[in-house]
Amino acid sequence: MFGFARLSAEGKVGLATGVVFFSMLISRTLISDLVDIETRASLFRVQFLLFINSLLLLGSLYIWKRLVRRLYGSRSAPRTWPHRCWRATVLLLLVLAHCSYLSMFYLVDTEPHWLALLSYTCLGVYIILVFFLMAFSCVSRLCFSSSDGQDGSAIGQTVLALMVTALLSVYGLFNAAQPPQVVEVEVPVEKLPASMDGLKIVLLSDIHLGPTIGRSKLQLIVTMVNQLEPDVVVIVGDLTDSQVSRLRTAAEPLGLIKARLGSYFATGNHDYYTADVESWFEFLSSKGIEPLHNSHARVFRPGQSQDWICLAGIDDLEASMLRYPGHGMDIEKALSGCSKDSPIVLLAHQPHAAKKAIQQRPDINLVLSGHTHAGQLFPLTLLAFLVNPYFCGLYRVSEHTMVYVTPGTGYYGIPMRIGSHAEITQIILRPT
Repeated sequence: MFGFARLSAEGKVGLATGVVFFSMLISRTLISDLVDIETRASLFRVQFLLFINSLLLLGSLYIWKRLVRRLYGSRSAPRTWPHRCWRATVLLLLVLAHCSYLSMFYLVDTEPHWLALLSYTCLGVYIILVFFLMAFSCVSRLCFSSSDGQDGSAIGQTVLALMVTALLSVYGLFNAAQPPQVVEVEVPVEKLPASMDGLKIVLLSDIHLGPTIGRSKLQLIVTMVNQLEPDVVVIVGDLTDSQVSRLRTAAEPLGLIKARLGSYFATGNHDYYTADVESWFEFLSSKGIEPLHNSHARVFRPGQSQDWICLAGIDDLEASMLRYPGHGMDIEKALSGCSKDSPIVLLAHQPHAAKKAIQQRPDINLVLSGHTHAGQLFPLTLLAFLVNPYFCGLYRVSEHTMVYVTPGTGYYGIPMRIGSHAEITQIILRPT
C-alpha cells in the first residue's frame, strides 16, 4: 500500500493527522446538516481529541528521542536505575500531556480536579520543552558545521532546554495563579453625550470555566469587579468550556455582579464548542446578565434616556463554521435600531470579527474583543501575534474607530501564563 510500512513513525503519525483533519473538514461541510447539534458536537469532540493527540504524538516522538535516546544512548545500552527512573518520568509527562484534553470532558466540576490541573500543567511543560529543544537544535546546526560538533553539543542542548523549561514552567504557574491585574484605559468616543462622560465599562473575557478554572476563581473575579463599582459589565465570550448542567454551581457567582446600568454577554468560539449556548443564555439571563445575540441594548443613566449608547453584541465567527442552528455573526441585525447620533460600542469576541465588523460598518466607535489571551503561553505568543489583526491592547483603526483587545481574565486549560497576564479592564469613556 504505497509503501506505508516503509514510512518512519513520524511519517505515519503525520499521515494519520492529515486524515483526521480531512475528516473534520468533511464533517463540518457535508455531514453537519444531516445530524442534530448534540451528535455533531460529540463527533467534533472525538475528532478534535484525535487530531490534537496526533499532533502531540509527533512532538512526543521528538521529545523521547532527545530526552531518552540521546541522553542515554541506544536501546541496547545497559539500563541502570537512574536510566529507568528517567524513562518513566518522561513517559509519565507525555502520557499526562496526551490525557489533558480528556479532562475537558470527564473532569469538569465545581472546582478544578487535581488530575486535570496536573495533566494540563504537563501539557504546558510539553509545549515549552518542544520549542526550546527545537530552537537550541537549530542554533547548534548553525554554529557547528560538522556532525562531530553537533554530537558533542547534543547533551548540553538538552540539559539547557530542560533547565529553561523548568524555570519558565514554575514562573508560568506562579503568574497564572495571581489575581487578574486591574488595568484602566481611557477611550475617546465620538458623539459621546456629556452625561455619559466617565462611563465605566468593566471588560471581562476568556474566563474559561472548566477543568482548571472553577467557582473560587470566578468568585475572586466577581469580587474584584464589584470593588470597581462599574456602570456596565461586559463579558466578551469564552465564558465556559462545558455545559450548564456540569458548571451551574461553579457559575453561580455571576449572579453577584453589581453594575449600575446592566451586565451583558456576547458569545465566543468556546461557548459554541459546548453545544449548549441556549442553556447558557437562559442561565445568564436568570443571573441578570443579558446575552447580546446579534442584538443591542440602549445604555443610559437614570432620568436621561435621551442620552444613550448603543451597546451591541455579535455571535462569534465560528458559529457559522460550526453550523450552530440560529446563530452566526450578523452585524447589520445587531446594529439595527442604533441611532446615527449615538455612539456604538460593539462586543466581538475575535479580533478577526472586529476587523470584519468595522469594514462593514465604519460608524462603529469602539470594539471590545478578547480571544488572543495575548498568547497566554510562550511560544504560543508568537503564533497569536501573527494570526490576529489585533493582538492585545488599544488600537486606533481609523479617525472614528478604536479597538481594545483584552488578554483575558482567566486562561484556557493550561494553568500558566508566560509573556502575558490575566486582566480585568476598566474602560473609561471620554468625549473627543
